[in-house]
Amino acid sequence: MVTKQVMPINLDLAPEVDRLLLELGVGPFVRETVTSPIGRNDAWAGVTENGRDVFVKRLTGRAGDTQGRLRRLLDFEKYAADASFDNVHWPQFIGSDEENFIVVFERIDDAVNGATLMVDETFTLEHAHQVGRAIGHLHSTPPAATVDLDDTTPGFPPVGLLEGIPLSMFLRSSAGEIEAWRLLQNDPELIAAVRRLRDAEAQAPKVPSHCDLRVDQLLIGPEGLFLTDWEEFRLADPARDVGAFAGEWIYRSVLDLVTNRGDDAFLDTEFTHDLVLRRGVDKMRRLLPLVHEFWRAYREVRPEVDDGLAVRATAFAGWHLLDRLIAGALSSARLSAIQRAAAGVGRAALVNPEKFATTLGFGGDR
Repeated sequence: MVTKQVMPINLDLAPEVDRLLLELGVGPFVRETVTSPIGRNDAWAGVTENGRDVFVKRLTGRAGDTQGRLRRLLDFEKYAADASFDNVHWPQFIGSDEENFIVVFERIDDAVNGATLMVDETFTLEHAHQVGRAIGHLHSTPPAATVDLDDTTPGFPPVGLLEGIPLSMFLRSSAGEIEAWRLLQNDPELIAAVRRLRDAEAQAPKVPSHCDLRVDQLLIGPEGLFLTDWEEFRLADPARDVGAFAGEWIYRSVLDLVTNRGDDAFLDTEFTHDLVLRRGVDKMRRLLPLVHEFWRAYREVRPEVDDGLAVRATAFAGWHLLDRLIAGALSSARLSAIQRAAAGVGRAALVNPEKFATTLGFGGDR
């Protein structure tokens, strides 16, 4: 598995990790093999004394949130054990310590993270096709009667926070975060669009959904495509996953406005307003075929969808960019021009999803 690594958290400070590995029969970590992939949770990857290559994650965060994420992750394992998939793969689950919020998986060897492929411009139409089929299969596979999945609606987009953030949140926010929330809260048309999306989502059919689909949750290797990080898995509007994939590529196209990726001729060109607009169209046109191929593959697997799916997915794609705005502002003193540009594109898709659905290729059955 190829991903960014940092120095591992000292396992002497987390004895429960090796204790669980011993209980599961795979043996403790060989310390010199251990690395820590970057992420929001504590994580260790390495070889155990029994020769098993494993990935260990300890969920972190507020107690209630952590408990919910662990429950949904374990729900997915129960669901997947009873489901019959043609095209969905996930890392093999080895075991867990629910008291300490630790889960253990077989590590996927020789796999590349989808985010790496995106940045290296090696994420292909075939990769997009694989993802589309995988998500289509997931959405088409209901849980067994004995599996009770979470059907609560995910918290984002947060209508309440668009009206005002609590004092406790304000006090721990960066200046960039406060600026981002102010930008959203002072936009009544945007807030109305979020309300419409939430109302439409409440009426939508619920299917097994990943609900946190990003390219860095994808591992692609010789054995095929693996979907990872099932902490938000639940019964939900399928438009969330479809929109998230599209949103990833729209966001990438905006980030590329200030790069020369795919157009070396612009290296020494002065940026004017007209040029920025033209580059925006060109960058999006270059990446949208990946969204089109995802959708085509998705509909091959799941030809029957509800009438509003395309419009809701487009609105969720728009929200995805605004969510990235908030996440990117966490450690910022102020919003950058590129962050504001991404927010503007996201707003346009969220406020006018009917118009943008055709641009994303969601207008037809294929």
